[in-house]
Amino acid sequence: MNGPLIALEAQIRADLTKTAHPHAAWLASKPGPDGRPALDVLVVGAGQSGIATAFGLMRSQVSNILVLDKSEEGREGPWLTYARMHTLRSPKDYTGPDLDVPSLTYQSWHEAKFGEAHWQNLDLIPRELWAEYLLWLRGVVGIPVRNRCEVVEIAPAAGGLLAARVQSDNGVEILYARKIVLATGQEGMGDWIIPEPLRHLPPSLCVHSAQPIDFADLRGKQVAVIGAGASAFDNAAAALEAGVAEVHLFCRRAEIQVIQPYRWLTFRGFLRHFCDLDDAWRWRFMRAILEMREGFPQATYDRCARHKNFHLHDGAPIEAASETTRGVELQTPRGVFSADFVICGTGIDMNFAGRRELRNCAANIAVWADRYQPPIDERSPRLGRFPYLADDYALTERVAGATPWIADIHVFAIASTMSFGPSGSSINAMTTAVPKLVHGLTRGLFRADIERHWASFRAYDVPQAVVRPQTPGEA
Repeated sequence: MNGPLIALEAQIRADLTKTAHPHAAWLASKPGPDGRPALDVLVVGAGQSGIATAFGLMRSQVSNILVLDKSEEGREGPWLTYARMHTLRSPKDYTGPDLDVPSLTYQSWHEAKFGEAHWQNLDLIPRELWAEYLLWLRGVVGIPVRNRCEVVEIAPAAGGLLAARVQSDNGVEILYARKIVLATGQEGMGDWIIPEPLRHLPPSLCVHSAQPIDFADLRGKQVAVIGAGASAFDNAAAALEAGVAEVHLFCRRAEIQVIQPYRWLTFRGFLRHFCDLDDAWRWRFMRAILEMREGFPQATYDRCARHKNFHLHDGAPIEAASETTRGVELQTPRGVFSADFVICGTGIDMNFAGRRELRNCAANIAVWADRYQPPIDERSPRLGRFPYLADDYALTERVAGATPWIADIHVFAIASTMSFGPSGSSINAMTTAVPKLVHGLTRGLFRADIERHWASFRAYDVPQAVVRPQTPGEA
């Protein structure tokens, strides 16, 4: 390790010590049905949101926590798997996982590793370096993480606890926790969308952009990309750079989306207080933002457009698709196109029933359609399927009393978008969203223990001063 990085880590330890107030322990262990102390919080997902949440809890003296991730160490989140852009899209000065500790920012790490001049000359952060930074951050602050562990079921347990059934290389075990945070990023509580006309095609011909793709195997072939958001363009570029014969990108809109709404909303008023708005305003904003979808930056477009074998078709939704002897035939309003392989960069949809960890409560999770009916011109069945979350990111019940235990399951992923705006899967919102989530978690833990705190207060008898009897002649 280089000298500047060693010095930075020493600075981090000093900064965290200086800002640890109040550092008094305030939680008492609660025994699980197995006789062992239950976790106060179990965080599912060790990507950027899970790491930041765990760090925020530790800063609040909630240390009896554990973070699980189904991936191997270093491959959490999308950065080294299905993220196919060269750099992050967020400006390099956006902060987040550091939780406003200057020595923990990406900039501090980058300057220690490569020098200040390198940072000044950097345009956007390479995604591989962001993944390396997140792994470093989790190590330097001591976040407890277990990799290759997947939560396959959540159920209520005795004593007001939650039981998480965890599958790992060592078999199945049950972990008990007072609260569970689902920091599961993009896939969170849903399914990746493949447009209905394409769903009958086999995976050998059609996949979603979040699935593993052997781009080298596509060399010399005709590739169709469905969608016109940033992810669709990333996959088109990856295919072009792998040497495919042609890429045809199909956009259903008459005009391609070039505005990035997330740049507009990145100000503290919106990020911090969007969730305080009434349902009508929250729906109105997020419907407009999510239906615009995430615009792609100039560099992403240029990465495709520099190839003469890249073809963009706007106003071309897929109306039908049929399997042929050589691949797929796609029917659009702009004509019929043939492809050897189809990649769908078409986002996600909420589908709680498809998440096996939620099978014990999926039918009773309240969604936006249960709580709010928008005006006719603002309706969206897809957005109505997003979970309607409480003010601490917790799931709420469709039928009160049927599954009360889900109030201790907190969703910090893309599924929280309709209730909280950009939060659980966006770098730009982490600096305000993580403290809000942590506040909700600690509030719940404190309220649940209020009788113990009252008893502790009533028993508190530590004198702060000693009053001595005065002797004659003392003033």
